[in-house]
Amino acid sequence: MRGNSFYAYALLVACLINSAISLTHRLPTRDVRTGTGAEQYDSTMPVAFVAPTQLDRVGWTATANSFQPGCEPRNVLDNTGATWWESRFSPQVDPLPHNIVIDMKNSYVINGFRMLPRQDRSASGNIGQHTIEVSLDSKSWKQVASGTYANDQARKTTYFQNIPARYVRLTAQSTAEGKGYQYVTVGEIDILSGPDPTLPRDNWKVTADSENPLPNQHRAVEATDGASTTYWSTQFDGSSPGFPHTFTIDQGSDKAVSGLGYLGPPTAQGRIGQYTIEKSTDGTTWTPVTSGTWTDDDKPKSTEFGAVTVRYIRLTALSEAGNRGPWAAAAEINLFDGSRQATFFSVTVDSQETSVPSEDGQANNALDGDPDTFWTTKWANTNNIPGYPHFFRIDMKASYSVHGLSYLPRQTPGNLQGNVGQHLIEVSLDGTSWTPVARGTWEDDQLMKVVNWEGVLARYLRLTALTEAGNRGPWAAAAEIQPLIQSTYSAPAPESQGQWGETIDFPLVPVAVALVPSTSEVLVWSAWNADKYGDGNGRTVTATYTPSTGIVTQSIVTNTQHDMFCPGISISKSGLIVVSGGNNAEKTSVYHPDTHSWSSGAQLVLPRGYNSQVTLSNGGIFTTGGSWGGARGGKNAEYYDPVANTWTLRPGCPVAPILTDDHEGIYRQDNHAWLFARQNGSVFHAGPSKNMNWFSTDGPGTTTPAGTRANDVDSMNGVAVMYDAVAGKILTVGGALHYDRSFTTANAHIITLGAPNTRPTVTAINSAHYARAFHNSVVLPDGRVLIVGGLNYARVFSDDTSILYPELFDPATNTFTVMAPLSIPRNYHSVAVLLPDGTVFSGGGGLCGVGCTANHYDAQIFRPPYLFNSDGTAVAAAARPKITRTSPARDVPLGSTLTVTTEGPVEKFAMVRFGTATHSVNTDQLRVPLTFTAGGANTYRVQVPSEPGVAVPGWYMLFAMDAKGVPSVAATINVQ
Repeated sequence: MRGNSFYAYALLVACLINSAISLTHRLPTRDVRTGTGAEQYDSTMPVAFVAPTQLDRVGWTATANSFQPGCEPRNVLDNTGATWWESRFSPQVDPLPHNIVIDMKNSYVINGFRMLPRQDRSASGNIGQHTIEVSLDSKSWKQVASGTYANDQARKTTYFQNIPARYVRLTAQSTAEGKGYQYVTVGEIDILSGPDPTLPRDNWKVTADSENPLPNQHRAVEATDGASTTYWSTQFDGSSPGFPHTFTIDQGSDKAVSGLGYLGPPTAQGRIGQYTIEKSTDGTTWTPVTSGTWTDDDKPKSTEFGAVTVRYIRLTALSEAGNRGPWAAAAEINLFDGSRQATFFSVTVDSQETSVPSEDGQANNALDGDPDTFWTTKWANTNNIPGYPHFFRIDMKASYSVHGLSYLPRQTPGNLQGNVGQHLIEVSLDGTSWTPVARGTWEDDQLMKVVNWEGVLARYLRLTALTEAGNRGPWAAAAEIQPLIQSTYSAPAPESQGQWGETIDFPLVPVAVALVPSTSEVLVWSAWNADKYGDGNGRTVTATYTPSTGIVTQSIVTNTQHDMFCPGISISKSGLIVVSGGNNAEKTSVYHPDTHSWSSGAQLVLPRGYNSQVTLSNGGIFTTGGSWGGARGGKNAEYYDPVANTWTLRPGCPVAPILTDDHEGIYRQDNHAWLFARQNGSVFHAGPSKNMNWFSTDGPGTTTPAGTRANDVDSMNGVAVMYDAVAGKILTVGGALHYDRSFTTANAHIITLGAPNTRPTVTAINSAHYARAFHNSVVLPDGRVLIVGGLNYARVFSDDTSILYPELFDPATNTFTVMAPLSIPRNYHSVAVLLPDGTVFSGGGGLCGVGCTANHYDAQIFRPPYLFNSDGTAVAAAARPKITRTSPARDVPLGSTLTVTTEGPVEKFAMVRFGTATHSVNTDQLRVPLTFTAGGANTYRVQVPSEPGVAVPGWYMLFAMDAKGVPSVAATINVQ
């Protein structure tokens, strides 16, 4: 590949993957506006997610604790599904568990595991429950993932946080058939790793030849502010200067630069087509580095080149990609970090020309970062010109994970002599034993060629030229040859950024989740199929994860004849999980935790899907909207009585006041309302439309406008969470103007509710670091709110523009702090809920069918900073506060005093309602801070609010927190 190669694209998107791959990444911010506070943007551009790629398995070995002769462990590394490893079943059957260990022979930074079941149409031996562990020495093992695979022949992929390892062990605890078989099989196993970072932009000064003259709009600095919704543009009002246009970056000091990333403006006008990139040490004298032409579309672009150490880089736009006019524009521009490239490398060649003073052809010229110098093989002595093959061998002085090579032919104008044609690329750890990683033939021109491959650990890299591209003679030449190297691993600080734990594999894409009252299990479901939705056919694929055991159990629900994809979800006053609408849009299903069973509820009056619903202070359930299912439009509110099992329309609560102005019309305008239960059976509607409302559910119901969310816009697929129900505090963050194909915002507001039917106070606060949609919000016991996942540009079924950095909102300061990055995107159809141990379950995304890269059959557990000591070590279980007794033990009346006994002193109590989530909506979660008095040694009298509009009746997690803010594992109480 050459020019705008896939690898160059991968470098651009590494600003996100850097969260997973390079932990030398910094999070600089800079002020880009003033007002209610300086908006902070991370200097790394959120562009796209590129899934980790598989490592080269050459030389790897596999061993197992059991195998059947003819089905040896080595079969999982032979690149064919026609063979497989199988544990012994004859003449005797070896009992479970069984494990297979992959020895990669070298240490890698890995972040994924891929397993292909046997492919002979037999499901016999398919692995079900399993764990994945890694080790550097094959003695000390760390578990990185666990779960249950589906009983099919589809390839299974598990992503986890980056970790260095040489050995990977898959342990099967059960077979997927559920018949008690003791033997297991595996067809193929791959280990995954991923790509590189961009340079920080905190000290940059940028200038352009032209800017639009509108005040504070479309300036050069807006191409480096981290927001894809703002952009630099040349003047387009009045006189519009013609091409060329220049965009100059002053980095403040010399930096090693190996490429440039470009994201076009939000609209097509001004997309750059033909371009050149130049370098300078003084900002005055410029030297060409590379050139090319970008296509006319909205995808991120990039150009990669051999590392040059310079202070100044200039991008010159020579044409507009669509020939629409004389303008140039850019939403974001990044430079790639070339510091890992060849400044300290050495080179050995079979031949170099050093006898001609006017044309120095020494080998080091191809490592100097200067495209005007070059290496060439001997040519001056016509009696002694060596022929092909020629080799160029780089010693990197240490072992790195190498995943590519760039080759720039000599740049002498009009001189193609020595261009390499047919070639072979190899790597080695010792300089003696070589492994081929790429081969092929390059075109005979002067454009940069980029070759990429699955990362492999190597110290030496060798390019062997086998022919001259134009068959002009026996010479080889190169202006620059550079290995492309993955960054090294360095873990983030968990005491300030939290930490992601092991991956949980599910046999489905978790699109909906409910934390089950009374059992604290995590119930998830997808649709009629594990990985795609379609016409409702009366069944739902579900699974239950038990945190205490790590076991995932699958169940397919058919008795309610309800495909529960995209429904409204509520946990009732009595702890039942009520699911309404969705793909069978008229249906209601009810989950009974005590019997782990589903039953049918009353049918909705109006079939609906993508509706929202909320449990009320009077015990009823309110739902509204949902034109995704059933007939479009007119999805006025309904009221569900759980005791009578009836749905009744509330004609006084029409859907019209909650509509957004979505460009897809009513199909999207009434989706995913932000609903909050308050006093006297009332409901506060906070969004996502910019207009807010109160609904009364008594009798036919009433609607009272509550004003707008300050100056916010419609924020579809944003989030809203009640983090302090006593004070009526709601946090809203992000969202998009339209459901799909829309730019997002980082807007954040605090809504403070008063009495029902009165206008709340809305305060615009400092924006979040990242604009995003399709994210989730989870309120923590201490009142902080985790914002996780989402896309910078809203697209359904896409991982492009993934935001891998969560943020933690602190209500004490009204600010956001960036947390440890995800390694797995969590976007459209992802979910997140708080768990009783104070951690956060975050999973899912996708549901777009077989082969869709946005499908994520897994979840991860986030441990917030409060679970770590100041030195980064985890707070020991024995050191956490512990609730030893509550009185009453479980059922707690509203307004009563709850006596709580702990093992040691505590300073705060709070209760958080059991949560549910789908499509970024969690109307069940709310946090209630509690007042208390001391009642003796480690005994406390905790006051439960008497107002059911504050402590909405139902099941809660009761947390005690010590002086450091460390929460206990929650006690479960039922407030009635």
